[in-house]
Amino acid sequence: MQPPKAADASDAEPRPDAPGAPEPAKETPEPGTEPLAGSTLASADAALTDRVSGDEPLLPARVHRPSDLLRLLVGVLAIALLFSIAAFAQGTTTGLEDDISKGTDQAPDLLIKLAGLVSSIAVLLVPVAFAIERLVKRDGLRIADGVLAAVLAHGVTLATDLWVARSAPGTIREALTQPQPGDALTDPVHGYLAPVIAYMTAVGMARRPRWRVVLWVVLLLDAFAMLVGGYTTPFSIVLTVLIGWTVAYGTLYAVGSPNVRPTGQHLMAGLRHVGFRPVAAMRTEDAHDNIDQSDRGRRYLVTLEDGPPLDVTVVDREQQAQGFFYRVWRRLTLRSITQRRSIQSLRQALEQEALLAYAAIAAGANAPKLIATSELGPDAVMLVYEHIGGRSLDAMEDEEITDELVRGAWRQVRALQSRRIAHRRLTGDAILVDRSGTVFVTDLRGGEIAAGDLILRMDVAQLLTTTGLRVGAERAVAGALAVLGPDAVADCLPLLQPIALSRSTRATLRRLARERSQREREAVLEASQAAKQAKAEEHEAAAANDRKAARKSLRTEKQAEKRAMDDALEEAREEDMLAQIRREVLLIRPQAPVEPVRLERIKPRTLFSFIAGSIAAYFLISQVTEADFGTVVEQAEWGWVAAALGFSALSYVAAAMSLLGFVPERVPFGKTVLAQVAGSFVKIVAPAAVGGVALNTRFLQRAGVRPGLAVASVGASQLFGLGCHILLLALFGYLTGTEKTPDSLTPSRTVIAGLLTVAVLVLVVTAIPFLRKFVVTRVRSLFAGVVPRMLDVVQRPQKLITGIGGMLLLTGLFVLCLDASIRAFSGPDVPQLSYASIAVVFLAGNALGSAAPTPGGMGAVEGALTLGLIAVGLPKEVAAPAVLLYRVMTLWLPVLPGWICFNQLTRKGEL
Repeated sequence: MQPPKAADASDAEPRPDAPGAPEPAKETPEPGTEPLAGSTLASADAALTDRVSGDEPLLPARVHRPSDLLRLLVGVLAIALLFSIAAFAQGTTTGLEDDISKGTDQAPDLLIKLAGLVSSIAVLLVPVAFAIERLVKRDGLRIADGVLAAVLAHGVTLATDLWVARSAPGTIREALTQPQPGDALTDPVHGYLAPVIAYMTAVGMARRPRWRVVLWVVLLLDAFAMLVGGYTTPFSIVLTVLIGWTVAYGTLYAVGSPNVRPTGQHLMAGLRHVGFRPVAAMRTEDAHDNIDQSDRGRRYLVTLEDGPPLDVTVVDREQQAQGFFYRVWRRLTLRSITQRRSIQSLRQALEQEALLAYAAIAAGANAPKLIATSELGPDAVMLVYEHIGGRSLDAMEDEEITDELVRGAWRQVRALQSRRIAHRRLTGDAILVDRSGTVFVTDLRGGEIAAGDLILRMDVAQLLTTTGLRVGAERAVAGALAVLGPDAVADCLPLLQPIALSRSTRATLRRLARERSQREREAVLEASQAAKQAKAEEHEAAAANDRKAARKSLRTEKQAEKRAMDDALEEAREEDMLAQIRREVLLIRPQAPVEPVRLERIKPRTLFSFIAGSIAAYFLISQVTEADFGTVVEQAEWGWVAAALGFSALSYVAAAMSLLGFVPERVPFGKTVLAQVAGSFVKIVAPAAVGGVALNTRFLQRAGVRPGLAVASVGASQLFGLGCHILLLALFGYLTGTEKTPDSLTPSRTVIAGLLTVAVLVLVVTAIPFLRKFVVTRVRSLFAGVVPRMLDVVQRPQKLITGIGGMLLLTGLFVLCLDASIRAFSGPDVPQLSYASIAVVFLAGNALGSAAPTPGGMGAVEGALTLGLIAVGLPKEVAAPAVLLYRVMTLWLPVLPGWICFNQLTRKGEL
């Protein structure tokens, strides 16, 4: 156990607003006081009523429960699925409605009217009755949550009705409405039922058995009456229920739910129930301090009247849901790794941890002894362990971690693996050292019984990394070799990769990698400054003697500066921890396999690309099917098609200019153009904002530019490009707003709204510390070293003009290419768009394409350009083929030349 933290306030009393909370005690300890001894218990009855202090941080009155967020997401997905079925399975929806209509035609008219009357009255009376009951029990906060959810559900209902009536596809409208006399339609969503469902869900009626039965009876009666009377459809009823349910859980997650987690008094009562006589409980290290322990429960150090203290872990349902999305993501993306279920019941979690605790001790490992378990009400359980009284590896100083201690940790792993037990979380918090120096393994809750070889080898890789980060790779490997032997250690090398390690370990490795990069950058910059200073002094001395000798000396000094910076970079370069561990193991087993095992089933980029591509395909297909391409192609002007091709080809020359303008070193222009053509191939397999940056950086490094300066040059080009993009978008947007009123310089409302939106976003980011830190960190890491590079470029006006001119020329060529694509399909009756309008559409679409995670911005660019052209007045029949032609010229047609250039440059070692 960790040493107890000093608590900010005592939380021995449950909150008055918590449902089911016991009556508060008459006395409350002062905040920050130490635990007080309770009175001696004379009898079992007195034990239940005596006051026993508990010292822990004050629990919040409201919590944002992950389970509410999960239900919100499930509801949103269910609504999306319902709309998809309604849109694409028209035959299914029509057949379902016909079957229901035939089945209800035989229902007696009296029964239908009676069901409608009863349900209409009950829908209003049941929520009111429950509200009265809650108010009598002084639980008004739940009623307030329910009213808020009902109001929001009503707003969502109105918005959905408006969308279905005006903008939704006809198939969705037919699935959600019924025709009425006078060409009227029924409401797609029931305006009164959805708020009632949201209210009932938010106030917690569904968690009370009697009220739950009443709720379902009322809903079924209402649905029956509406269906039989022809006032709704099955899909409309399902959509109404989903909207009410989803809005309710979204409201609960946004405002928070009353905190019903067991407090110190509940813990004391639970301990008394299983036969202990506690006098004080103190909260220890908060589980949320470690991202790997977010679901491990709250821990207490409990003092007894007689006997040694106890370590108690309390786990509730909300903590069970912590890390759910991360576990789901790991199960989805990783192969050959069996993990526990994404969500376990409290009973399953209790049984698993108890089983692993007993199995670890039976295997001969030093582990805390589990001596009791119990439920703390319906929503929490506790596990009682013998108190060890030690410190974790993370809490120890590096000097305190001896070789014997490292070997002791490996002995525990050997004991566990001898019985096929995997720990799965061998981080520094899971290794405990008592006062005598004995090593214990704790936090066995996430482990596995009868684990496979892959999981056991992952444990070895994890502990190697954990100890290596504290004592160094050499001592960590030596300790493992002394206990496990060289074969077992060598077998873990293919699993020595970040994806196989814990979240906290990966975070530590990333932090160390950033620190190494910063040290390397600083070393290069110091060497560069020293070389420049020495060069300036020598140049002044040479200039005083001979100008010819001064020019020769200048070339020699540049070469010397480059060598000095290369030497400084080589001296500052450090291996990462995983590479150091591999090197140490290979010294013992040179033939050991080091090729990483492929653990990822699917990469995040692939999944995002698939989702975005599916959305883009749906959008494009819906746009393309509505256009008569046969007529459009027949009327196409091929001269403008050739012009679009020419503008696209010239854009690679402009792209080379925009890059070389920020590279002070001499780089061949022709090869740079070929590299930009090769980038058209890379864009197909990588996001637009990533592929080009990586390729240009690699090309500059191969061209002789030092790695740090190559990254800085590409970063400077990106930074200037971003500034030009924003300025051009603002300028052309302003011009577009003044086109229709040449005598006025007032911009359009759209431009003003866009600028205000950007300003509000900037203010929000700068006002919220978390967002400000996130943005500053990302920008700093992206443009680290860019400012010194920009200063070098500013000193060469010719380079600066080349770079900025190339950016402006690149934007102009793309705008001309899009304009030529539009003119190729514009007939005499189609109004011509101004260059300012086309430029705004292009710049906005290009920005979305750069932000999209799909290769080449597929989907995002097409959608943005098509919608933008339609918005500025171009007919859909012309906008869709024009955008497709533009994307063929700029994305698809250059793929083959790009592949040829990529292979040629790679074969020559220039990429």
